[in-house]
Amino acid sequence: MTYADGTRSVHAGLPEPQVGQPFLPGPVFAAPYHLDPVTGPGDHGYARTEQPTREALEAAIGELEGGSALAFASGQAAITAMLLSLVKTGDTVALPGDGYFPVRAFARGALADLGVAGVLMPTAGPYPDLTGLRLVLLETPANPGLDVADIAALAEAAHAAGALLAVDNTAATPLGQNPLALGADLVVASGTKALTGHSDLLLGYVAARDPALLEKVETWRKLTGGVPGAFDCWLAHRSIATMDLRLARQSQNAAAVAELLAGRPDVTGVRWPGLKTDPSYAIASKQMRRIPGIVSFDLGSADRVARFLEAAKLVFAATSFGGVHTTADRRAQFGDDTAPGFVRFSCGIEDTDDLVADVTQALDASA
Repeated sequence: MTYADGTRSVHAGLPEPQVGQPFLPGPVFAAPYHLDPVTGPGDHGYARTEQPTREALEAAIGELEGGSALAFASGQAAITAMLLSLVKTGDTVALPGDGYFPVRAFARGALADLGVAGVLMPTAGPYPDLTGLRLVLLETPANPGLDVADIAALAEAAHAAGALLAVDNTAATPLGQNPLALGADLVVASGTKALTGHSDLLLGYVAARDPALLEKVETWRKLTGGVPGAFDCWLAHRSIATMDLRLARQSQNAAAVAELLAGRPDVTGVRWPGLKTDPSYAIASKQMRRIPGIVSFDLGSADRVARFLEAAKLVFAATSFGGVHTTADRRAQFGDDTAPGFVRFSCGIEDTDDLVADVTQALDASA
């Protein structure tokens, strides 16, 4: 039987019910495990290589993404592991020129030092010739500009050129879209954001349907050790159960905030792929089951952004996104190639009317 997203989120990765046992077993705090004196390890020998709490989380993420998953200590650990385990000296990779900037920094540094060339491409196109590429990395919706790419079309183009397609699914989450079902070879994401959504842990993951691809990533993880701890894995698994509810309110809030911002003459560059006037609306509405709760806009100057955040009562000045609290940050201060007044605004799960009223008064006060 095929279940809807809310049901899938609640039940993802849970063991079969047993009388007297909890729904979600507690975290297993152990590094070594008992070995058989004769045959050696059982299912678990050492927590860096196999760990039951982490495996339960991976089962949950894999169910939602439509493949198998490997958890990492952060999103950046996941994406760098994926790149380093699948490319070699002489390869060329395509990276989003408007996506998460530490990935480009990693390519300019570590990858370049290893003799791996990087080609930057805009999320919404036009795309360079993909011939000769080893891997194409796509982030959609892009962070922080929120452009959207046609995953199926780009997967077809990448495969025709002999390249792999990896999709960063951080902003959308597996309840927003499933890149593996659209033809992507790999999914990578930061679970720190909306997947877990409580701003209390760091997490990343890589997912794939091809066991051979995932085995390369897993071997890299075993040898480098970038695994999350048991308690973070348990917290993440527990938090996934409410993802459908959290995303529904965040998306509802984003729709209301985007509509408010789009109607104000003192705000420019409003982007939210759920707006019918947004350049990415056509692709997003075809490809995504829901639009994330992130809105971007420009207040014209760094000073006005500061005044806006100081006037807001419900909007925390903080980086990251996807949490239950509404947050906003001025991306230029973190190294993004954005205008001084560009704001990434992440809607939380506050009541919509309260949030809209607060944003309105903060804009008025900062004008």
